Amino acid sequence: MADIAIWGGSSTFTTGSTPFGFYDTDSEFQTDADKVAKFAASRLGFPLMDVELDSGSFYTCFEEAITTYGNEVFQYKIKENYLNLEGSTTGSSLNNKLLDPSLTRIVKISKHYGTEAGVGGNVTKYTGSLALSASQQLYNLDTWATDNSITGGIEIRKVFYEAPPAIQRYFDPYAGTGTGIQSLMSAFDFGSFSPGINFMMMPISYDVALLQGIEFNDQIRKSSYSFEIVNNQLRIFPVPTATGSLYFEYYKEEDKNKANFDTSVNKITNIAEVPYDNPTYSHINSVGRQWIFRYTLALAKEMLAYVRGKYGTVPIPGSEATLNQADLLADARTEKTDLITSLREMLDATSRGAQLEAQAKEAEDVQNTLKSVPMTIYVG
Repeated sequence: MADIAIWGGSSTFTTGSTPFGFYDTDSEFQTDADKVAKFAASRLGFPLMDVELDSGSFYTCFEEAITTYGNEVFQYKIKENYLNLEGSTTGSSLNNKLLDPSLTRIVKISKHYGTEAGVGGNVTKYTGSLALSASQQLYNLDTWATDNSITGGIEIRKVFYEAPPAIQRYFDPYAGTGTGIQSLMSAFDFGSFSPGINFMMMPISYDVALLQGIEFNDQIRKSSYSFEIVNNQLRIFPVPTATGSLYFEYYKEEDKNKANFDTSVNKITNIAEVPYDNPTYSHINSVGRQWIFRYTLALAKEMLAYVRGKYGTVPIPGSEATLNQADLLADARTEKTDLITSLREMLDATSRGAQLEAQAKEAEDVQNTLKSVPMTIYVG
C-alpha cells in the first residue's frame, strides 16, 4: 500500500500554499490558516488518531470556505439590488461599497406603461389627417397608412372629433333678474365662459350636472358627434355633410413591436457581469469567520472521507481496521447543507424588506405599550 500523508500536528503557511491564492497576501488569512488547520485536525481526532490529510488540504478547504461565504453574501446582494444594478457600468468593483437604491430602472420600465396609458412613453406618437368627404361615413385607416408609405400597420390612439363644448349651450335659469330662462352664451358672446352675474349662489355640482344633462341629451336625442373604430375602420357619426379634414394620433406598430437595445459597452446585462470580487478576509467579522471555520471543518471532513473511502481498511498487527468513511461523508454533507441554510436565513433576516418590516413591528409594539401606561390626572 502506498504511503498516506499524515497530519503532523503543525504547519507553516507560505504564499502559494492554496490552489488559487485568492487570499494568500492577506496577513490575517496567513495567521488564521495554520490555526484553522490545527482546529480542523483536532476536531477530526488528532492526536488520538491519525488524520490522513496534510497542511495543503486544510489550506484548500479554508480558501474554499471563504470563497463560498463571499459567494453566498454577494449573490444575495445581487438578487436584492439587481434592478438597480442592471444597465450600470461593469468597470469598478462593488466590494465595500454602499449601494443607494434608485427608481431609475423602474422609471424606464414604466415608460412602456406610459405609452399604453397615453401619458408619455418611449414610442414616437405621430399625427395624421384624413380627408373627409361629404356623405361618406366609413374610412379605412389601413389604406390611409399604405397611401402614406407606412408599413407594418398603425395603431390609432386618439381621434380629434368632438362635439362643441356643452358650456356653449349652457342655460342658467337663475341668471339676470330671474324672470326667465336666458341664454347668455350667444346673446352676449361669452363663448365658453360660465355666466358670472348670478344673484343666487349655486353649488358647482349644479353646473356639472347641467352640463352632463346637455351632453346626455345630445347623445340620446340628436345625431351626436361620435365615432367608432373597428379593425382600423373608422365610422363617423353623423354622416359628414361637407368636405374637411379629420386629425388623429397614431403609433406605428413596427415602433411598438421592435425590441429596444442599449448598445453601449461595459454595461451590466446579467448577474454574471455584476462586478463583485472575492471578499477581503480581513474585513470579515468574527461571526462570518466562525461560519468559515465550521465550513472548513465540514470540507476537511468530506475530503478525509474520500481518502478513507479509497483505502477502505488499514492493516494493523494481526488484523485490519475498517475506516469510518460513510459516517464522515454523511456528517460532512449534512453540516455543509445546514451551514448554507443558516447563512441564507440570516441574509433573509437582514434584507432591506425584512428590516423595514421589523422596524414597523417595533413601532407598533411601542405604541401598544404606551397605550397601557396610565395617564396622570392633573389636579390644579
